[in-house]
Amino acid sequence: MGRSVVLAGAERCGGCRLPPRWCVCGALPSVATATAVDVLMHRREQWRPSSTGALLARAVEGARLHVHRSDPRSRSQVKPPDGLVRCGHESWILHPRGDPPPETGPSGKPLQVILLDGNWREAGEMTRLLGDTLLRTGNQGRETIRLVRVACPPRGRFWVRDQHQPGHASTAEALLVLLDLVGETMAASRLRLHFELHVWATLRARGKRALAEAFLAGSPLCDAIPAVLTALEQATPR
Repeated sequence: MGRSVVLAGAERCGGCRLPPRWCVCGALPSVATATAVDVLMHRREQWRPSSTGALLARAVEGARLHVHRSDPRSRSQVKPPDGLVRCGHESWILHPRGDPPPETGPSGKPLQVILLDGNWREAGEMTRLLGDTLLRTGNQGRETIRLVRVACPPRGRFWVRDQHQPGHASTAEALLVLLDLVGETMAASRLRLHFELHVWATLRARGKRALAEAFLAGSPLCDAIPAVLTALEQATPR
């Protein structure tokens, strides 16, 4: 197996967070959605180059990234980050322990989705610390806020991290399911290419060539952007 080039202190692109040799910035156009996207990233997640929350902030037009820095020892003092809940929107916080989405979809207001970005323990921490406050206050009654779960596939495509429970998915995969659910199929298809490229390039950057080839065999990337893949494979290492 090849040696990983994602090492502590290694140079990384400021956009895609990959080593310059595998930079994918500019490989795909950004994704426009009618759904407003906000990512609440755990403070530890911001240092993980594989984060798909950072991918969403880069790839989705108008997406906003908020870093959760609250001290878990001070739960009584926790408040939602300023501006997390968008005025005039129905806000859905995605979490596996939420309620099913309303059968009728959003209430008629523009939809905002809030994604919790971190490992499962960190996502649980953010839910406990912030979810009750958001759902209780409703930002002074101006918005509708729900804790919502979506049905993710039993086996996800985020092959760069272990999945501890069936049906648990990465932040980006949860948004893909949500976009399909609300009828934004074109946006979901375009975002899926960003996600698949992120996973494949991360595997290649880590020296996991065989795993990357296996991943590519089941990916839409080969048909969608063959020239991009070829160019990345043939790029001269720095």
